[in-house]
Amino acid sequence: MLRRLREDVLTVFKKDPAARSVLEVLTCYPGLHAIWAYRIAHWLWVNDLCLAARILSHLARCLTGIEIHPGARIGRRFFIDHGMGIVIGETSDIGDDVLLYQGVVLGGTTFDRVKRHPTLEDEVVVGTGATILGAITIGKDAKVGAGSVVIQPVPPGATVVGVPGHVVQSPDSGVHVPADLEHGRLPDPVVEALNKLSRRIDELEQKLKSKKTRRLRKT
Repeated sequence: MLRRLREDVLTVFKKDPAARSVLEVLTCYPGLHAIWAYRIAHWLWVNDLCLAARILSHLARCLTGIEIHPGARIGRRFFIDHGMGIVIGETSDIGDDVLLYQGVVLGGTTFDRVKRHPTLEDEVVVGTGATILGAITIGKDAKVGAGSVVIQPVPPGATVVGVPGHVVQSPDSGVHVPADLEHGRLPDPVVEALNKLSRRIDELEQKLKSKKTRRLRKT
């Protein structure tokens, strides 16, 4: 247990350059507090102490602004940066080394008692305000841009942006995306589509002008 707690603290230093001291991390990081409360609540949940688990999870939500259902399954070195407004549903599965920014929602899409929340594989990064809905899988090392709404599976290593989410980069696409998910440099599929349409219109206008010029010369 102590080794796991130490690992969680070291993860904060690794993923947040603002962290300056162990005392600061222990006292001023609600994401870390939410993860520790979740780990206790999850232990209660799997040992059939469901009401106690839900009460603890509710208290953690009141203190941190982060809602993690105790039934969710979360791996090691999970880091929540800032975290206010994050919601992680009951049947969510989160792998190792996953990073979530504030406002992320891992939501369900059915009222049936089945797997209804997303699976995030190892090393996934989800940007601020992104929403991932349904029992879909976000592949290993994938990235979800800020504000995206993802309703389809995402292949490993891909980057998704937009509403609904579109894959703008994959390992074999040849499109370069910053490794650190620098949102100001992420491709915008809507803007790219409009630019292609604008270029095509310009080409057609040039062809029409050329035809008109040839006709005038003939006359």
